[in-house]
Amino acid sequence: MKGFTRKNRLLSLCGLNCGLCPMQMGGHCGGCGNGNQSCKIAKCSLEHGKIEYCYECSHYPCEKYEHLDEYDSFITHRRQKADLQKAKSIGVTSYNLEQEEKMQILARLLAGYNNGRRKNFYCVAVNLLELSEIQEAMNRIESNDRVFASAKERCAYAAEVFQEIADRKKIKLKLIKK
Repeated sequence: MKGFTRKNRLLSLCGLNCGLCPMQMGGHCGGCGNGNQSCKIAKCSLEHGKIEYCYECSHYPCEKYEHLDEYDSFITHRRQKADLQKAKSIGVTSYNLEQEEKMQILARLLAGYNNGRRKNFYCVAVNLLELSEIQEAMNRIESNDRVFASAKERCAYAAEVFQEIADRKKIKLKLIKK
């Protein structure tokens, strides 16, 4: 959208975690404010004084956030409002530091525990679980790394650990499609 740019490439205007998005990781999306021509929330930002995050708007949460978390696109939408609230309460700098750690963990997962079919699963898991839960999963996975003879077994175990933690919290680690 012409005239709409942003500095933060980790957290979008509307609360999506761009750094954990499979589209951005694959080079298919420049992120919020870098060429996304069809974003109605970016247009709204320009109309309301070019705000950096929706929570800065006096109208937030507005009708654009109604039913927002019922369906996902290529990235999960289920934590948008909660993540905006977290960024507001702890500060964007602290929030970004947490996201950077999540991105590093996601990179380790994709490099060592992806059988070519787990990218979306890991992106959703790292988006929806708390950092402490992700760290717990990684500690369990990496401490049992040598137990498994094959990469296929390591991948299956890693997915199982994340699924177990998600089940404990009643979180589905799948994108919700219409």
